[in-house]
Amino acid sequence: MFIGLTNGMLGKPIKVHAQPTDAEREVWEEVDVVLKDAAAILDELQAYKGAGREIREAIQNPSDEGLQDEAWAAVVPLVGRLKKFYEFSQRLEAALHRLLRALTSESYNDPMQHLEREQALAKQFAEILHFTLRFDELKMTNPAIQNDFSYYRRTLNRMRINNVPAEGENEVNNELANRISLFYADATPMLKTLSDGTTKFVSENKNLPIENTTDVLSTMASVCKVMLENPDYRCRFSSEETVSFCLRVMVGVIILYDYVHPVGAFSKSSKIDMKGCIKVLKDQPPNTVDGLLNALRYTTKHLNDESTNKTIKAMLQP
Repeated sequence: MFIGLTNGMLGKPIKVHAQPTDAEREVWEEVDVVLKDAAAILDELQAYKGAGREIREAIQNPSDEGLQDEAWAAVVPLVGRLKKFYEFSQRLEAALHRLLRALTSESYNDPMQHLEREQALAKQFAEILHFTLRFDELKMTNPAIQNDFSYYRRTLNRMRINNVPAEGENEVNNELANRISLFYADATPMLKTLSDGTTKFVSENKNLPIENTTDVLSTMASVCKVMLENPDYRCRFSSEETVSFCLRVMVGVIILYDYVHPVGAFSKSSKIDMKGCIKVLKDQPPNTVDGLLNALRYTTKHLNDESTNKTIKAMLQP
């Protein structure tokens, strides 16, 4: 799969079936352990049906203990799954920090050198972004997640008040339930985790010039845009899934850049060609990128700033 191009985006394309170099291997192996679980997480989320029927019947018949027990029995294992997704977000953030530390270090002079010489790590960074956008797309279209968790918390509180032993409490105690609830309350919880994680990385590494981080992000956005809009590169994509991968990575790095850069991705001084990136998104077949356009509209930090170009605002009007 393509992930980068050489200086000026004109030279020999970089293919990332690359095995990690010796210098990359330690970080690559740590991150690989996390990424190996990512596909299973997406499969579980896609298959998540929720306990809507059981919850509805329990609420409509509050004095029927059998229906209350049935709803609780249906919800507890689902909450275990939601806890697993939340805990994976914490592992993903830690993996992101490891990659950022490697890709923004002072070992090379510019971000393109990092992306060319640390291709295996750049690919992993892209895979994290692809997973994140896909997870949030699935979560946004599944209201059962928040409904199930809300019912779990309400029922747990009622059991506590009535001193009823709660079989599922060992799974998720009150403190953890609060954190999980905040996680799912966000429209795009994985993206928020990564945005907060990138911001935290920059603030914790004040000795590192912020440009080391923002330049890697803007370079990746440029690479994805060129690959998607240039027919010579686009025709080499093996499938539409590769196109989706590049689109998600492009949007993901734009959002991270917008959080980390002092004036964001939409300002005149931004190193990301936002008009070009939005045009690439809008050139895709109808209804295939609505989630990505909405991510730019609703999860970025600076789109509605007064300094944002009016043309860009107009391009992102729903």
